[in-house]
Amino acid sequence: MTKMRRRMEEELSLRGYSENTIKSYLAAVRQYAAFHHRPPEEMGAEEVRNFLLHLLETKKVAGATINQASCAIRFFYVHVLNRPCEVGPIGYSKRRRKLPVTLTELEVTQLLAAVSTDRERLVLMTLYATGLRLREALSLQVGDIDSKAMRIFVRAAKGGKERYVMLSQRLLEELRQYFQQARPKLWLFYGATRDDQLHPRTVQRAMQTAVERAGLSKSVTAHTLRHSFATHLLERGTNLRYIQELLGHESYKTTLIYTHVSPAALGRVVSPLDRLPIPPRQPQA
Repeated sequence: MTKMRRRMEEELSLRGYSENTIKSYLAAVRQYAAFHHRPPEEMGAEEVRNFLLHLLETKKVAGATINQASCAIRFFYVHVLNRPCEVGPIGYSKRRRKLPVTLTELEVTQLLAAVSTDRERLVLMTLYATGLRLREALSLQVGDIDSKAMRIFVRAAKGGKERYVMLSQRLLEELRQYFQQARPKLWLFYGATRDDQLHPRTVQRAMQTAVERAGLSKSVTAHTLRHSFATHLLERGTNLRYIQELLGHESYKTTLIYTHVSPAALGRVVSPLDRLPIPPRQPQA
């Protein structure tokens, strides 16, 4: 599998797959081969189906994991072995739709106030101010902050798609203070040295500590601030298409989930019954 693994890694890289996706796809194909104790090139559709059933019925993994394993194995056969017909139709496990957890504006304020370190507080503030994913924020470089145009260049976006997001005036003021103290060289948020990126786990740990200190009972991660960003924009009347562009969603349907999250937006919807000129009932004698 060494040669095949290298070939698959190259094919994934050429197609712009992220580092995390490459690791996940390689792991899925490795598990597939280990399950059957045979190299993948000696197997086909029946072995693929048996492996996916094993994940579903024995391992009881989530539907999203089964879908990813299916995509990884299909990629291997199609793009590495050039055998598109031998895999055959593979059923996809239906993903249960879950609404994202969001914070109220008050909860965001309480959370940011509970962060004990200035650097991590500014990272979380950046997530909420821009709607960036955590890895996107940690990949920001000093030159990505455009104070003249009041925008931020996002170079490490999901799927390799670059975009711009707005630069909040409040965030700009916080960043200027940070620049004076931290003096970043390349990475906006650096780690142990100015040449190292800040590790996501460092931010996640600071996040969980702040959640506990703020007394929040919700299941909150750094990604929750991205959801809260979108929800609060929607509540204040921002066009959903703009929110889609800011979040970097390829599909408009992905952004539509926030219409199901926002209680304020739901509260502005008037029932058609309320518009009917129905006279009030007369009391019965």
